[in-house]
Amino acid sequence: MKDRLEQIMKDVVDEQGWHIIELAIQPDHVHLFIQSNPYTLPTDIARLIKGRSSHLLREEFEHLKRMPSMWTRSTFSSTAGNVSSEVLQKYIERQSKS
Repeated sequence: MKDRLEQIMKDVVDEQGWHIIELAIQPDHVHLFIQSNPYTLPTDIARLIKGRSSHLLREEFEHLKRMPSMWTRSTFSSTAGNVSSEVLQKYIERQSKS
C-alpha cells in the first residue's frame, strides 16, 4: 500500500506540474517536500493529494473502506524560508529511515 500511495502522490504532483523534491511515507503521517507554483495554496495541494489517494486506495484495498477516514483534516505546511532545500531534503530522508 505504501508503494501505491507514493505512486498516487507522484501522479497528482506530475499532473499539476509540480515537482517532488523528497517524500517519506510513515505509518501515521507523510513528509512531502515539493516545488509548486506560487499561486497554489498549500491547503489545496493537501486537499488534492488526500482526496485522490483516499478515493483510489479505498477502491483498491477493501479493508480501508471500513475506516471512517483515511486522513485527518489537519495539515502542516511551511515554506523553506531560512532553511536550505538540502537541509529539508536530508531531514525527510532521515524520517524515511527511522
